[in-house]
This record gives sequence, structure tokens and C-alpha cells, in this order.
Amino acid sequence: MEFFPCFLSVVFVVRNQAENIESIVTQAADVISGVVSDYELIIVDNASEDNSISVMKRITGEKGLANLQVYALTKEVDTDTACWVGLESALGDFVVVIDPLADDIAFVPKMLDQAVGGADVVFANNEQKPKQSVAYRGAYSIFHSLYSWFNGIHLAKEAPQYRILSKRVINFILQHPQPAMTYRHLPATGGFARAYLDYSSAPKTTQTKRLGESVDRGMRLLVSTTRAPMRLVTSLSLFGAVANLIYCVYVVAIGIFKTDVAPGWISFSLQQSGMFFLISLVLLVLGEYILNMASLSNEGPPYHVGQEFTSAIMTRHQRLNIEEADASSVQSVSPTDRRVL
Repeated sequence: MEFFPCFLSVVFVVRNQAENIESIVTQAADVISGVVSDYELIIVDNASEDNSISVMKRITGEKGLANLQVYALTKEVDTDTACWVGLESALGDFVVVIDPLADDIAFVPKMLDQAVGGADVVFANNEQKPKQSVAYRGAYSIFHSLYSWFNGIHLAKEAPQYRILSKRVINFILQHPQPAMTYRHLPATGGFARAYLDYSSAPKTTQTKRLGESVDRGMRLLVSTTRAPMRLVTSLSLFGAVANLIYCVYVVAIGIFKTDVAPGWISFSLQQSGMFFLISLVLLVLGEYILNMASLSNEGPPYHVGQEFTSAIMTRHQRLNIEEADASSVQSVSPTDRRVL
């Protein structure tokens, strides 16, 4: 297996995985430690309700695993926000974001080969997907069609969750006002060198995703990453105005050229139903924008780390955040001054 002289950070997001978390990070350490010179494993616990915290405290102890960093959130957040908690805290030259229950950690060396070779972003797509309900698959298809239409990018195919990001990409995302929200699509649309890899691995879980939460997250992605929905609102409003004007002309023409006008029940019903449909659609999109604006102005931080603990064992070869002192300057300092320092 090829060796890469770099610092690699691996970000996991877990929830209620007390029984599996130790095996997950142990497998990750076995794979990563043999291919890079330095590494860290970052676990973001998304407000687990089981005894995951106790397990992670144990495996970060003196007899536990090395290079492990844990961030335990106080409330459950969406996956992208939880991923960003780990990303903005990562120290590595490259950062891997992986779903330990759906993605294969053993594929990281092939992704890292592309990243070290010059790709700022490496996306990996697992051809085997977890089974989901018919309703979820339908909503999934509709969302990605809309997002592709508005943004020109298919998130599932062109920006999958499993990815490696260089530090340059993370710094770029940090400049945006909503990095936790834009983290998902910016690496695929920011003009960086990208690489796409496919692999096939059976997911470790068949957990069904909750449709309601996915719809909410999809709507927030749509209204926060593009102005196209608002442009659609104005287009619909213009169409409604033009349609009303044409209908008025039609009514006037009927009144002029027809003497025996039958009750206009059909045309009236069509006009009323069409206009109410447009109004409802406009109010829907406007409502989503209002909700998004309210969340930005009224809510607090998107997440809060309740507990944070680090492995008692660290195997890093490079010392981080340490400046080497010049030998001549050290010699010029008296012993008394050194004690003061």
C-alpha cells in the first residue's frame, strides 16, 4: 500500500452507536495509520441518547485509542452541520468526511492518492445505497431534480457526502456566512480541481431516513444556496398578472361579441382554481424564504459542543502550533530571564 507523507484528519458523525463506535474507529485507525505520517480521528456525536459518551470517554483514556478527538453536541442537528463541526476543528492537510455506516473507510487510500496528486476535492460514490421507503425515494428524486435545475449541479452525483477536502477548500468555505450550509455544494461549484471515484461496498446499516427531516433540510438547501426560487416567485407573479389581464380582455370580448352569454361557470372555475394554485405556490416559496431569514436573524449558533475530550495518547510526529526558537536568541537570554519566561 502506498505511503503519503501528510497529515490526514478523518471526520465521523455518529448518533446512538455505542455498540459500534469502538470497532468503527479501530478499523479507521488500522487503515489510516499505515498510509499517512500523521493522522487524527474526529468523532462528532450528534446528541446520542444511549451511552455513546461513556464509551468514547473510555476509548480516549490512557488505555484507549490514539489521536482521537470527540465533540459531543447538546442537540441533534442535520448531517451537514454536524460534519462542519468536525471540519472546522480539523488540523490535517486533508480532511476526509465519511459516514461510517454507509461508506467504506478502506477506500480512503485511493481517494488520498488523487488528493495528493493535485485534486483539491475528491468525491467518492458508493454504488450500493441503503434501502429507503418509496416516499423517501420519490422526495429524493424531486429534490435533486429541482436542485439541479436551480443550481446546475446534482448533489447526489456531483457532490456526494463521502469526500476529501484540502485545507485550501476548507478555508474558502470559512469565508462564507453559512459554512455549515454551503459546505455541501461549494467544493463542487467553487472552481477547484475535482476528482470523482466510484466503488461498490455493502452499507453497514439499513436504517431508514426520516422523510420529514429530509424535506426540511432540502428546503433549507434550496432557499439558502440560490436566488432561483425567488426568481421563480417573480416569474409566477408576472404570469399571474398577465393571465388575469388576458382573462379580462377575454371577458370584455365575450361581452361585446356575444349576445346570449351562458353562465360562465367553467371559465370562472378554471380561472379561480388556476389563480389559487399560483398564489399558493408563491406563498409556499416566500414562506420558506421568510423561515430561512428568521432562522438567520433570531436563532443562536447552529450547534453547541457540550463536551470535548481528546485521546490521552498522541502519536503525531509534527508539532502543531509550536515555533522553533532561534538558537542564538536563546543563548543571549540570561538564566534569570529564562526563569521569568
